[in-house]
Amino acid sequence: MAAVKADNHGMRLASRYAVLILVAIIFVFPLLFMVMSSLKPSAQLLLDTKSLRAFLPVGDLSFQNYTDAFARAPIGVFVFNSVLVTGITVLLCLFVCSLAAFAFVFIDWGGKAVIFSVLLATLIIPYETIFIPLLLMVSQLPWIGADGFELGWLNTYRVQIAPFIADALSIFLFVQFFKDLPKELIEASRVEGASWWSIYRRVVMPLSGPVIATAAILKFLFMYNQYLWPLMVVQEEAIRPVMVGLGYFTDQLNVPWGEVMAYLTIITVPVLGFYLSLQRVFISSVASTGVKG
Repeated sequence: MAAVKADNHGMRLASRYAVLILVAIIFVFPLLFMVMSSLKPSAQLLLDTKSLRAFLPVGDLSFQNYTDAFARAPIGVFVFNSVLVTGITVLLCLFVCSLAAFAFVFIDWGGKAVIFSVLLATLIIPYETIFIPLLLMVSQLPWIGADGFELGWLNTYRVQIAPFIADALSIFLFVQFFKDLPKELIEASRVEGASWWSIYRRVVMPLSGPVIATAAILKFLFMYNQYLWPLMVVQEEAIRPVMVGLGYFTDQLNVPWGEVMAYLTIITVPVLGFYLSLQRVFISSVASTGVKG
């Protein structure tokens, strides 16, 4: 009987891994096609799409497409702008949204249920519906910088960051995670005289690795893929992000497909690197938490 159970368990495990491998292959194929295509001349690229050669490193392979793509447009500047804007926005969002969620979950104050309900209601409002009023507002906002007083935030990094620092989805994710934390930890900290800031910084956030990784990945993907808002508020090439830069790149006449694939490969690298780094953070935080409810 034990042998039969072991065989059944092995079969279920094998079938589960087979499904996971199949799903992984489906997701990897487009990336593999993109990378292989970026290494081939455009004529060979189009011919190889008729067979599995499109996914294989065969034929006349070189980095010429990358050289030509960098010569055609300042791709490095575009990637730097997107990484800078996205990184700062993600960090500020995690801080602001986690603080807001901490106040909603652990601190008693009047009207927080109503405010939280209104906050969740904003999830059904598309960002695109507020872009025009927001554009009119940021075009008249004052700013005091190194050059003195300025009126208007257009063509700046801050106009790409400030409107997206806080969002209802991130706050909701933190609230749901904080609700599952053991309340005994918070009560014990309060009994020992810890301030709310100390509890947030030393007790709650060290246990919140999974939700931090989840919120950061979602925010990173949203910000890195921004197109409409930067297109409206940024006209200078020096601060143009990658998605607007991609439109600028492909709008030029007779851009070879190999160069397009090279551009796509370059702008995909930061996304994969960010995801893989946060995946390690997620796994290590889950393994080291050791909290029991």
